[in-house]
Amino acid sequence: MPDDLLPPTPESPEPELRGHERIAAYLRQLDSSPGVYRMLDEQNRVLYVGKAKNLKARVSNYARPSGHSHRIARMIRETASMMFLTTRTETEALLLEQNLIKQLKPRYNVLLRDDKSFPNIIVSAHKFPQIRKHRGARTDKGDYFGPFASAGAVNRTLNQLQKAFLLRSCTDAVFSSRTRPCLLHQIKRCSGPCVGLISEDDYADQVFDAARFLSGKTTKVQETLARQMNEAAEAMEFERAAALRDRIKALTQVQTAQGINPRTVNEADIVALHMEGGQACVQVFFIRAHQNWGNHDFYPRLAGDDDAGEVMQAFLGQFYSDRDPPPLVLVSNGVDEPEVLMAALSEKAKRRVDIAVPQRGEKAELVEGALRNARESLARRMSESAAQAKLLDGLAEKFELPSPPRRIEVYDNSHIMGTNAVGAFIVSGPNGFEKGQYRKFNIETAKPGDDFGMMKEVLTRRFTRLLKEDPDRESPAWPDLLLIDGGQGQVSAAYEIMAEHGVHDIPMLGVAKGIDRDMGKEEFWRPLSSRPFALPHNDPVLYFVQRLRDEAHRFAIGTHRAKRAKSLLANPLDEIPGVGATRKRALLQHFGSAKAVSRAALVDLKAVPGVSDQLAEAIYGYFHEKG
Repeated sequence: MPDDLLPPTPESPEPELRGHERIAAYLRQLDSSPGVYRMLDEQNRVLYVGKAKNLKARVSNYARPSGHSHRIARMIRETASMMFLTTRTETEALLLEQNLIKQLKPRYNVLLRDDKSFPNIIVSAHKFPQIRKHRGARTDKGDYFGPFASAGAVNRTLNQLQKAFLLRSCTDAVFSSRTRPCLLHQIKRCSGPCVGLISEDDYADQVFDAARFLSGKTTKVQETLARQMNEAAEAMEFERAAALRDRIKALTQVQTAQGINPRTVNEADIVALHMEGGQACVQVFFIRAHQNWGNHDFYPRLAGDDDAGEVMQAFLGQFYSDRDPPPLVLVSNGVDEPEVLMAALSEKAKRRVDIAVPQRGEKAELVEGALRNARESLARRMSESAAQAKLLDGLAEKFELPSPPRRIEVYDNSHIMGTNAVGAFIVSGPNGFEKGQYRKFNIETAKPGDDFGMMKEVLTRRFTRLLKEDPDRESPAWPDLLLIDGGQGQVSAAYEIMAEHGVHDIPMLGVAKGIDRDMGKEEFWRPLSSRPFALPHNDPVLYFVQRLRDEAHRFAIGTHRAKRAKSLLANPLDEIPGVGATRKRALLQHFGSAKAVSRAALVDLKAVPGVSDQLAEAIYGYFHEKG
């Protein structure tokens, strides 16, 4: 957004006014400028964010006492104040509107609840480029290809591309330190540039072929490889011919795995919306280089009686607010004000972006396929939600909860003999597991092996932050039920810390293994109770709790393993200022290990090539001060 946007600060109307009367009081302070408006309730919570080509004209619509839909009428009644921000153009207003919606998450706006980034493939800028998966901002130098719908899609493609083009996947540090070929070369996944088994020119040719293939020039690449294979066979170079045959086969498998390969669409996103029963599903297919690079489904939160055009426009605006749009977006239904949206996306991408609703031909077939997936995905989700709702009802009944829980948090710890200890919780609700809400904690203050202390630390950190961010408990981030993996001791520790924070009124249950620690014999502990209770062996609610407990266990174990693996790879030389990759390699090659470096005399450290006297003294001091 430009720096010279001018936010007017109108005087606040009479405080006793509310609803359409209060909105009307702002009209005399507004002009016909484009901009963004916010509607707020009595607690200054944002109810709605909207943009307007003409602020005065748009706000005057809300000032009418009647003629609104039920949702808009309810929103107007709750409005206690408004805020305005003028822009130079309607396009700027649209971009600002979508940024504010994602930031503020107003109750009456359509919200895209999935902020995940999509992975790409990068061919790095290097003398011998590396091919690898990349997620996030494109800060690394190189050529990017994507996005792919999932990490699995990228991994499958990389697996076949390594077979086809034999490009290295190792990091630059590993590449520069190799003295002999790695296992990937042995299994014919890499051409071995690290040890000079391929010339720079030949490797560049393979990089060029890989880039052409990822850019959609698949036929030309395969024709070139086929010609080279025939030439090798005619020259009786049968081993080389067999290698080229395997590369052609790998390329064919990539194309087969990608399924739909449209002939008339080179680069586009296919976006289809299906709405039913107050819910919506949006399917996005990524078409790049005439190939289908996967799809992903989204379930935006509807505000009420939204129409399809409004939902589609809100989705596209928020979806592309932090992603680069392709040159073409094919949609299943029209959007409100398509020209403004196209102008906003074109401005963001620095090139023309078209939005179209195809009526016939291959493009229409692609949209219809995406729409069919959206319809089926929403049907499955609604069916699962119905089953989940039944289980939550049963959970409330069995455990005597005041109402079916909307947010269940399940806590667990993981460590080995107190080392690499982590705490974690998972979240479940009416839509099943909410993996975007999972959280992990590195244990910092609890003593090694103290499970009760770990649980106290995790809950202290969790609810201290929650109380700071939302002391009035108005956010959906507050749980309705806590499940603790453990028995009476863990529950007592959890209840004690919750009581200290004044949130002991949240229902809590401990889930213990029970007799013989067998699945199905779980015992449940309530705070301040001296005896556990159990559920019948075949009770669906018991199976549901087991799934919750197992998911928390899986997440905590995975977090612990990742931390342990990272600690095993840690090198104390990395912590010494001035010791970079080159000097670390020189030290390790000279002494053999970091442990030997730590024991080396100062005179020996000074003898290492590339290590100055000053750095040698810093290394010697680092280890001897610590020891």
